Amino acid sequence: MPTVNLPDGHTVEVADGVSVADVASQIGSGLAKAAVAARLNGKLVDLSTVLGPDGPYDLVILTDKSDEALSILRHSTAHVMAAAVRRMYGDGVKFGIGPAIEDGFYYDFDLQERITDEDLERLEAEMAKIIAENAPLERREVSHDEAVSLMQSAGQQYKVELLQDIAAGSLAKGEQIHDAEAKPQAGETVSLYRLADFVDLCRGPHIPHAGKIPALKLLSVAGSYWRGDSTRPMLQRIYGTAFFSKKALQEHLARVEEAKKRDHRRIGRDLDLFSFHKEGPGFAFMHHNGMVILNEILAYWRRVHYQAGYEEIRTPTILSEELWHRSGHWDNYREAMYFTEIDEAAYAVKPMNCPGGLLVYLNRPHSYRELPMRVAELGLVHRHEKSGVLHGLLRVRQFTQDDAHIFCLPEQVQDEVVGVIDLVDTIYRTFGFQDVRVELSTRPEHSIGTDEMWQHATGALRGALEARGIDYTVNEGEGTFYAPKIDYHVRDCLGRSWQCGTIQVDLAMPERFDLTYVGQDNAEHRPAMIHRAILGSVERFLGILIEHYGGDFPLWLAPVQVAILPVSDRYNTYGAKVLEMLDGAGLRTKLDGASDKVSAKIRRATLRRIPYMLIVGEKEVAAGTVSVRDKTLGDQGAESIQAFVARAGDEIYEKRLRPTAPGPA
Repeated sequence: MPTVNLPDGHTVEVADGVSVADVASQIGSGLAKAAVAARLNGKLVDLSTVLGPDGPYDLVILTDKSDEALSILRHSTAHVMAAAVRRMYGDGVKFGIGPAIEDGFYYDFDLQERITDEDLERLEAEMAKIIAENAPLERREVSHDEAVSLMQSAGQQYKVELLQDIAAGSLAKGEQIHDAEAKPQAGETVSLYRLADFVDLCRGPHIPHAGKIPALKLLSVAGSYWRGDSTRPMLQRIYGTAFFSKKALQEHLARVEEAKKRDHRRIGRDLDLFSFHKEGPGFAFMHHNGMVILNEILAYWRRVHYQAGYEEIRTPTILSEELWHRSGHWDNYREAMYFTEIDEAAYAVKPMNCPGGLLVYLNRPHSYRELPMRVAELGLVHRHEKSGVLHGLLRVRQFTQDDAHIFCLPEQVQDEVVGVIDLVDTIYRTFGFQDVRVELSTRPEHSIGTDEMWQHATGALRGALEARGIDYTVNEGEGTFYAPKIDYHVRDCLGRSWQCGTIQVDLAMPERFDLTYVGQDNAEHRPAMIHRAILGSVERFLGILIEHYGGDFPLWLAPVQVAILPVSDRYNTYGAKVLEMLDGAGLRTKLDGASDKVSAKIRRATLRRIPYMLIVGEKEVAAGTVSVRDKTLGDQGAESIQAFVARAGDEIYEKRLRPTAPGPA
């Protein structure tokens, strides 16, 4: 009888040929009822998976308390939605892919009728029927050739294409719909799932039946090019979400509504921060107010980097094509690059800053006494993003990367990574990001460098994280082609996760560029190189900040920090005097000298998200004061101009975050 090892250290003996669901029932009826799927010997499986005679097995039953179970629920709900679409629109529907994503799921469809937001209610009702039927999700293993034949006979050309790419081992990241990582050999199978009369190509796992879906909502319809390629057909993508309780769903929908209010594109338009134009798709036009914020971010960035021992450089935007062959980007990144020709020679617009930094290092000899060298660059880079994925400032084709490259002795690597970790922590806390998730990504299948290089680099990253006591998850095989890396994911006020910072230990690029330093023994040695970015794309980071703050920037970042609001025209002269004093103190101030009522001026300043309003009238003129109104906290009472300047100056210097709810001043 096989033995099953449970997470709590207990073991149970089970009969040969029982399913995972049977094991859950043997452990307890409560667990069996709550079970969604399982992890068997480290692999996610359906509850219907049968245990053979060979043991022991390590088994984790996944319930609705698990993040993995929530992802499985959403993936299964995508299948229910696809089955409902087939019922509503018939056999002519062509199916793309339908994965779970961070906050829900989507599925892509090719059909003649245009699906509108109004159709989603009917589609939800059809899904409810499938759920009420407790329709099972049944897995079936078939040969690759049989799967191709089935999909061809059903007219599912997108599935046939995916099967062909499975056979060639060429599925793109994010398209993994089958467990095979290489071309299937004779006798190998792919998996299909049947739900009602809908059959899909999918690696699973799934919930046992549709009745396990307690709460779902279809959210929107959008266009999406097949596989993100603008030369391929445009499909209709339906987004939705699902949760294990109606309460959790309602809380999520409330967050979605709040996210709409915080959409950085809308706030950017309202506050005149940036714009996009058809003459430059994917290229942001930064307006004056946006530049004020960017310049404040970069001034802070420069100050903390100077204090941390970095020197700033700038390298050209266009460099010879040969350089990108030498760096390895040509073989691994050229599809995302732009190219040009100068004097009949081939050049490339840089997608990354590192090769330029390497050339700066090569400009002169170096001694071990100079190392580590910390070289920072706010480098403008260009990457060819497909039009279908462009999204405001969050996905652009031109952006500034807050790069830095540290050249150091191999034995200094771990300490230097610790220093970067500390700098990341300082910067994120300044912007109000306290919830930060860290991932360590290891060597990918296609990479440059030796095994020894990768082991040393990965060990240094791991050692630095453990030296600082940082919890992290490991993403096997998800490093860059030249280095393992640490990635930082910050969580905003709505609980959304954004990947921003990265730290990469690179021992391959110094080899390719023949970097050297003279050691204590007067011989030449090879330095290590650390690539790192903290904000990532500065423009994208601005978009994240806009949504995180909802446009209510901390005082030090606000484009206009203070609005002076005379209660009538005859106090405009005093208002101008106050303006002169605040301008002299370095505060960004505007005088609203319009003939409107002061209530209208307050509303105007509030809509412009100006943190402080100074109301001046007869009493203030007589006393030489201002009446202070905080945008969030309301009236703060009268204060001398000098006292307000000092208070505002302290708030700016300390880079305090703004209050988010009424409370004490």
